[in-house]
Amino acid sequence: MRILFLSPRQCWPPQTGAKLREFHLAHALGRRAELTHVSFHEPLCSPLTAQELPFCKEVISLPKPKAYTPAKILQGLWGRWPLPVANYMSDEMMQKLDQLLERERFDLIHLDSLHMTAYLPALRKLTAAIVVYDWHNIESELMFRYGQNVRSMPRRLYANATGRRLEDLERTILRDGSRHIVCSERERLKLKDIAPAAQIDVIENGVDARSFSDVASKDTTRNRILFVGSMNYHANVEGAEYFAHRVWPKLHQQYPGWRLTLVGSSPAPAVVALRQLAGIEVTGTVPDVRPYYREAIVAVVPLQTGGGTRLKILEAMAAGVPVVSTAVGAEGLAVAHDRNILLANSEDDWYEMLASVSSDENLRNKLVRKASELVRTHYDWEILGEQIYRTYCRWQERAA
Repeated sequence: MRILFLSPRQCWPPQTGAKLREFHLAHALGRRAELTHVSFHEPLCSPLTAQELPFCKEVISLPKPKAYTPAKILQGLWGRWPLPVANYMSDEMMQKLDQLLERERFDLIHLDSLHMTAYLPALRKLTAAIVVYDWHNIESELMFRYGQNVRSMPRRLYANATGRRLEDLERTILRDGSRHIVCSERERLKLKDIAPAAQIDVIENGVDARSFSDVASKDTTRNRILFVGSMNYHANVEGAEYFAHRVWPKLHQQYPGWRLTLVGSSPAPAVVALRQLAGIEVTGTVPDVRPYYREAIVAVVPLQTGGGTRLKILEAMAAGVPVVSTAVGAEGLAVAHDRNILLANSEDDWYEMLASVSSDENLRNKLVRKASELVRTHYDWEILGEQIYRTYCRWQERAA
């Protein structure tokens, strides 16, 4: 099978949820098929090469176009494409795809998220390949949830308007003959309500369980309450502020030796400002998150909004660290409260659950054991990689 993998982002190094999913699924496909990887890279970053993605037949990386220009904002409001799609429109990318399809024939085109939809009409004129969308999130749902929680009225109006435009686009692509993979059964059912005839399979998010196995075996002093995620992503910023201001003060007063550690790339100013609070550290980008898991009492996911499924939960479970999350934070994962995770619904829940995990060794051991079983048997990237390849082979056979 010959696959064109088209992405809006640079997936190496894989340090965010979206990059981890892209890298591991591309790796799985590249080991089993001929994979051509085409993506954007950030202006100050070096282009990806076959050295970073050695499982690819060819790697093409172009500069990411400038986002939120006046022209793109107008396009996002009144043009053909909503702003999250218009931001990735690039004449250079279209020319490169034209050249590529003149010399190569592909069986399948993998669009890694809705953001690359603007290239599809031109691609369909050049190739009859199967088109698959990887829905990292339901983007309209993500935008509407953002609008419900943001304080700024202009941003709320923007979010709701953009959410409606994304909803229209999602409805169109679900009915245009494309195939789709989503991260959870919840998302599959939601999209099936929109387009019952759409071909949608679940390929869940995962974790490289082996890479975290030595973390769980280390017996070190644990004094961190750990929150891991991209700290410029609005849902993580809101979650960090909520936990730091509403939950952490009482915890810190009761457990002065604990530290709240916020680990993640490009912390927003609101997150950086949390360093001023007692007992809180903000690391920014770290080369390896495993040493922080090694010192963690518990991993927290205090999200009030967002979408998709959280790779940070799976990483913590693989590292042998108990997880306490909101229901939204754990959405879409096959987890159960008081079996392999604890779900907090209020500030009192947070305090009581974190205190229990730190003091009740039987509870801690049960959560760690059951969570480890779950990620090894259900969420390992090796298992998920075989699933996506079989799914693509099945779709190719039906289309033949």
